[in-house]
Amino acid sequence: MYKLIIQIPCYNEEETLPITLADLPRELPGISEIKWLIIDDGSSDRTTQVAKDLGVDYIVRHVQNQGLARTFMTGLDACIKLGADIIINTDADNQYCASDIPKLLEPILSGKADIVIGSRPISTISHFSPIKKTLQNLGSWFVRRVSKTKIQDTTSGFRAFSRKAAMEMHVFNEYTYTLETIIQAGQKGIAMVDVPIGVNEQLRPSRLIKSIPDYLRKSTLTILRIFMTYQPFAFFITPGLISFSLGILIDLRFLYYNFTSNGSGHIQSLILSAILTSLGGFLIITGLIADLISVNRKLLENIEGKIQLLDEKVESIKIRSESASIKNKEGDH
Repeated sequence: MYKLIIQIPCYNEEETLPITLADLPRELPGISEIKWLIIDDGSSDRTTQVAKDLGVDYIVRHVQNQGLARTFMTGLDACIKLGADIIINTDADNQYCASDIPKLLEPILSGKADIVIGSRPISTISHFSPIKKTLQNLGSWFVRRVSKTKIQDTTSGFRAFSRKAAMEMHVFNEYTYTLETIIQAGQKGIAMVDVPIGVNEQLRPSRLIKSIPDYLRKSTLTILRIFMTYQPFAFFITPGLISFSLGILIDLRFLYYNFTSNGSGHIQSLILSAILTSLGGFLIITGLIADLISVNRKLLENIEGKIQLLDEKVESIKIRSESASIKNKEGDH
């Protein structure tokens, strides 16, 4: 049997949180214990008090607003420390249908996956504009290419993690965790699937998407940064080779005119060639260094994961030892 913790990142959600909590389950087949966790990201309203009044089991609070990505990671870390075997993340605005939680759990309970993403019916969501739908589909396509996965809705926040998968997550981006966690899981070979889910009516406008231009700018920068972080070699080598090759072609052109004529009038080409080849060489070297740094980061993450597992085993041994000691004392009496 498994302990499930449902975590909800919150920022000024006193109005929508009661609606969200009202639909969350307290009992499910195959789950021995269900707890709720609220991560209050520096709310200025009564979010924390409302959570307490409604019987939320655990509350973690940031002193000041730190953004969705950090709030999500704070929740994962807290759930791991609280002994969760499975963690489900959902939004406080009741966007996702809580009745679909069993769909998220099934692949993990059956051992088919360690991460499950709830894929929304993007094309039929009425409050999504055509531009937003296009951007969502484009972003999902890119993430599928980079992560080498088949996740259809990569921006969905309705997802489940096994304890093992949660311990391997490290989010560096400050804007959103959705894209990065999928790319990271794909590159680490973590088993991941998606399941179709439903959505509820919109209770409030998205705080992550203030406007289409703002969303486009932030999403583009996020995708570029993720690409640079997780595939640095391809990110730098591709433009580096293009620049270097163009420089060589221009240089060959200069040599051709130099040998077939007096070469006068083509000095500018020689200067441009030097700039392009130098830039290309710089990008190629940067790509090699960045790739080595990326490998080092992966090794450190692997070491950290092994340390966490070792700490858990040590803690488990201590608990069994203390339990055995208590029984021995009771036997002596």
